[in-house]
Amino acid sequence: MPPPPTDPELADELVATVRRFVEREVLPSVAALEAADRYPEDLVAGLHDLGLFGATIPVEYGGLGLDTVTYARIVEELSAGWMSLSGVVNTHLIVAALLRLHGTAAQRERWLPLLAAGDVRAALSLSEPDAGSDTRALRCAARRDGDEYVLDGTKLWVTNGERSGLVALAARAPEGVTCFLVEKEPGQRSGGITVTRRIDKLGYRGVETVEMAYTGHRVPADAVLGGPGASGGLGRGLPFILGALELGRVNVAARGVGVARAAFETAIRYAQERRTFGVPIARHQAIAFKLADMATRVEAARLLVRSAAERLDRGERADVEAGMAKLFASEAAMDNAEEAMRVLGGYGYTTDAPVERLYRDAPLLVIGEGTNEIQRIVIARRLLERYAVDG
Repeated sequence: MPPPPTDPELADELVATVRRFVEREVLPSVAALEAADRYPEDLVAGLHDLGLFGATIPVEYGGLGLDTVTYARIVEELSAGWMSLSGVVNTHLIVAALLRLHGTAAQRERWLPLLAAGDVRAALSLSEPDAGSDTRALRCAARRDGDEYVLDGTKLWVTNGERSGLVALAARAPEGVTCFLVEKEPGQRSGGITVTRRIDKLGYRGVETVEMAYTGHRVPADAVLGGPGASGGLGRGLPFILGALELGRVNVAARGVGVARAAFETAIRYAQERRTFGVPIARHQAIAFKLADMATRVEAARLLVRSAAERLDRGERADVEAGMAKLFASEAAMDNAEEAMRVLGGYGYTTDAPVERLYRDAPLLVIGEGTNEIQRIVIARRLLERYAVDG
């Protein structure tokens, strides 16, 4: 069932609260945290206090029960302050969506209240060293042994991997790719799970991105998302996960709106303060045209995100719309970050301004949650299905 619409006044109040949190807590500390690549414990505690770990989890499980449109607005605000914060929440809520849509009653009752409260953090583990966008090449194996499955394999690009207490893991069982709900203790090691390395990145700092190895790790048979029975989730992991990633792509697209907006707002403020030839540079047509194009990208990206979010809120498939939003918004973030650097000139290239951080963060959006090249393939295929010509 799709979430009920969020009351417009409540939605506006929540978005305004998040904006104030960003202004008061995030912006004054982001430069130091990002430069040190340090996990933002205090800011994550603030996300917890705001209830954002339960943003889209139904009220009956202790969550806020927000619709996707409101959630996307919140992600935009977080990303306009520091994109990494939205990453802390994203995979957590993708796993919550997997549980809500495909979990057994027992799985939902056990995990959703813990995720909603933020007492347990969740991670999604799909990609592998030799299987990124090619999800059907997964090698992580799940072998049945009595009432348990034994997991062996290596996973890459796991956000929240070290601090998570629950991992939604894609592994190849005899019946096909299956999603397992793997319980673990936060830390470097937990049973047969090891965080083998932390991955250094160009941008998207502060949030952990790790490689994880599963070596003979045992989970009970009821850890299969949807249950291990004939009508359960065995062999259905890929459609489960790829469907939930539509929410993830809306998140990434909303991040793109936030980054593009931050770049535009930085540029337009500076362009009114910096003067050359006796006037603010915003008065020069070359700069004015850049500002017009940047603002247009932000607005267009925001509308695409809203379209995809509304479709999800109606309970409809949104692979095309979420893909279009992710494609356009991520490219808008890249373009606006570069144009902001051009507007600010040498100042934009220094760490004194936020533009260089935005310039390093934006590329992740182009390759994360399915590269933009993959998005174009998916969009084109679905469009050909929708507009098929007889004969």
